[in-house]
Amino acid sequence: MTVPGFLAAKEAGEPLVVLTAYDALWAGLFDAAGVDAILVGDTLSMVVQGHETTLPVTLDEMIYHAGLVVRGTSNALVIVDMPFMSFQVGPQQAIANAGRILKESGATAVKLEGGVHQAETIRALSVSDIPVMAHVGMKPQSVRMLGGMSRIQRDREQLLADARAAEEAGAFAIVLELIPREIAAEISSEISIPTIGIGAGPDCDGQVLVSLDMLGLTDGFNPKFLKRYCDLRQTVRDAVSDYAADVRSRRFPGNEHSHE
Repeated sequence: MTVPGFLAAKEAGEPLVVLTAYDALWAGLFDAAGVDAILVGDTLSMVVQGHETTLPVTLDEMIYHAGLVVRGTSNALVIVDMPFMSFQVGPQQAIANAGRILKESGATAVKLEGGVHQAETIRALSVSDIPVMAHVGMKPQSVRMLGGMSRIQRDREQLLADARAAEEAGAFAIVLELIPREIAAEISSEISIPTIGIGAGPDCDGQVLVSLDMLGLTDGFNPKFLKRYCDLRQTVRDAVSDYAADVRSRRFPGNEHSHE
């Protein structure tokens, strides 16, 4: 998958499949399963590092994890979140940091939160030949201003303005997070670049989920938009419990696991 291929998928009406990954193992599994893109999300701050928000993860940590994902990926487009305060100061800061991400990790594109207010930065990155995915709607890096991580954004005019501004500035795609289905459908039909939904209904041009949520590995997070495709958390618990029981009862290792 390439950036032009991403754009061509929308034109052809082919839904785009996106998942997050944070290391080579999971990235390789998702890549082999045929996802179109892997997002190295700043959600690693929460689901990997154990923080309450996405704010603490650093640029160096994002680059490190992006490199792991790239090494595990053969076909999917790898997109890396620009973490909090790595682009907000201005376009020159964003160019320098996005350049580091692509040079040091080998990823293809970056993602940043914002529309109208980040249009100048999106344009500066695009002019520098750095592919940019925008992110409008509920923006997790704005959690302090929003007062929570799960606030549905309903301001139609602002959402449309953000999407238009991102497209006009040169973004190749836009994530739409936690917005009403009708508004997401309107945006998707109006703009020429792909929309990737999370909590934005089925009318987007593609969908993204946090992989560890989708696989049932996380606990205590059950938003309406999330579908858990398996319960790996319980599977892992059961496997570890069986292993511990075998070790404590001396059933493992057995003769078949021992060297002569």
